[in-house]
Amino acid sequence: MQEIRHRSIYDAIGGVETIKKIVDSFYSRVAKHPLLIPIFPEDLTETARRQTLFLTQFFGGPRAYEAERGHPMMRRRHLPFPITPSRRDAWLDCMEEALNEVGIEEPYRTVMFEKLTLTANHMMNTPE
Repeated sequence: MQEIRHRSIYDAIGGVETIKKIVDSFYSRVAKHPLLIPIFPEDLTETARRQTLFLTQFFGGPRAYEAERGHPMMRRRHLPFPITPSRRDAWLDCMEEALNEVGIEEPYRTVMFEKLTLTANHMMNTPE
């Protein structure tokens, strides 16, 4: 039987410092992506801060997002933005590159990407 060393993915990957590195890497890509730039604000500072709060909670860390903003309701919060299958794929590509750049190790990288993929699929709200 394998020993469980961490209570959550958040703990296993190094907590908020690692989440911040992922978010920084991710948004450096989003800021240059032609499909994503139109649906993000010019200044990504607040968006990145909220993403850090969300991913912290999403991967088992403190529930800071919920404490500040209430229930995530991600689909509802994203309805104003046309999220097409191509934009979903672009978002996932940026996130996958960020996970790789930060060096998230297996099995956590795969589990994180699978959870993010499910969420990204749920966010789509506009056909091509």
